[in-house]
Amino acid sequence: MKYIIVSKNLLKKYNQICVRTVTTATTRKWQSVVGLEVHAQLNTKSKLFSGAENTFGGLVNNCVSLFDAAIPGTLPVLNRKCVELGILTALALSCKVNEVSTFDRKHYFYADLPSGYQITQQRAPLASDGIINFQVFTPGIHKKPYNKSSRIKQIQLEQDSGKSLHDSELKRSLVDLNRAGAPLIELVFEPDLEDGEEAAALVKELVLIVQRLGACSGRMEEGALRVDANVSLRRFGDPLSTRTEIKNIGSVRGVAGAVHHEIERQRSILENGGKIINETRAWDATAKVTIPMRDKEVVQDYRYMPEPNLPPLRVNLDTKEDTQDIISVPSIKDRIPELPEQSRTKLINKFNLKPEIAIQLVNEPVLLNYFENVIENSDRNPIKLANLLLNELLTVLNKCKIDVENCPITVKHLSDLVDLFLINRVNLDVCRRTFECLVKDSSLNVEEVIKQNGWFLISDETDITNKCLEIIENNPKLVKQYRDGKIKVFKALLGLLAKDTNNKLDMSLASKKMEELLKKE
Repeated sequence: MKYIIVSKNLLKKYNQICVRTVTTATTRKWQSVVGLEVHAQLNTKSKLFSGAENTFGGLVNNCVSLFDAAIPGTLPVLNRKCVELGILTALALSCKVNEVSTFDRKHYFYADLPSGYQITQQRAPLASDGIINFQVFTPGIHKKPYNKSSRIKQIQLEQDSGKSLHDSELKRSLVDLNRAGAPLIELVFEPDLEDGEEAAALVKELVLIVQRLGACSGRMEEGALRVDANVSLRRFGDPLSTRTEIKNIGSVRGVAGAVHHEIERQRSILENGGKIINETRAWDATAKVTIPMRDKEVVQDYRYMPEPNLPPLRVNLDTKEDTQDIISVPSIKDRIPELPEQSRTKLINKFNLKPEIAIQLVNEPVLLNYFENVIENSDRNPIKLANLLLNELLTVLNKCKIDVENCPITVKHLSDLVDLFLINRVNLDVCRRTFECLVKDSSLNVEEVIKQNGWFLISDETDITNKCLEIIENNPKLVKQYRDGKIKVFKALLGLLAKDTNNKLDMSLASKKMEELLKKE
């Protein structure tokens, strides 16, 4: 019998490879498939089919017309602005706008749906066959951004339902019809996504797009944009399998969490020999789990029928002739602004920013606006400016629990502070402390804040030399180690210097002077 002698290290590597192979085979046995349906409330003064005010946070049942309350004899009148915003969104997403679209009645019973049906566009929608391109990057999860796209099956106009208010103490439900009849566009995406981070990235991109278009506020916390996610698992190469639908997810991170949990829930069931049932689930943001709402084993019959009180909607696809009765699609196309993907490309190509930095800037419109205004017509360093915004300013805002949209700091504040930072009059620590002062009182002047607190860096050569000599004299062991060739201790000496001077030295000058003095015997 022959024996093969194998080293311990080789055996250890072999075992690691085997474990990794088994783990990969287990996790990659199932392919997750995700598709989204998004309802975005259009940014108009009045509702889709009535003149009632379209607003958020009004007094209960204070923005309700007779039509919204389904009073017999009232008729719908289509809001032109809603059609224009729907077309604008469709064009921005490369959709084909249909020359003729029609309205349907979708019948179902909800206590907050007075008419017993919803007016929508199921059979002949406003637009179809689009695509959204976006980048997926979550700090801490992805090392680098990657490109992703999802096809859009259709975009349709429809009216919203009201809102049921459940009172647990009184043990009854009340109805608020302020939202009834609010204008929506529903965007139906094909199942092209694989996980929660991709779904969240798509939603974030969509929010940025509709905000730039002015089509929707994008405020998910107000219900202006609501997401339904369809999730299923299948073996690689198999056709699509039974899916579950997660309804009304109300935040970008909620989308990521809900989809991730549902994928893992379904994987656990399938690994244990169970079966996925077709059901509707809700996302519990507190417990971080999806919970069952109702099963969908029996297909609900919505009894779609043509809306008899609305004629087909016709638009002009050929010319820019815009009349009172017909909307010109080419003229609306001219109104499309710079879109998020174009902004990212510009930041990367024009200012040499890293893709992940460009993504983070574009994801925060307020910070992007700061960046563009401060960098405009100047020779300021764009990379240092971007880092200052994303690291120092964001840290201060988070610490003070201030939303970026409510940041009180002005472009003048930023310009003055960046200029002082770029000429080494202040360091990042001073920038952060200055931001903290400005957040509390935006009427302050940047230079006055720094001067009054004594935060300007010491750049006088004599002062720097004296401080360096002091550190060298007080730390003979570190100095000897450095002079004996242990160069790494140089950072320790600089750290002691910074600490001893309360970070008030110009460290670029101090580093050179320290090195110069250490080389002298």
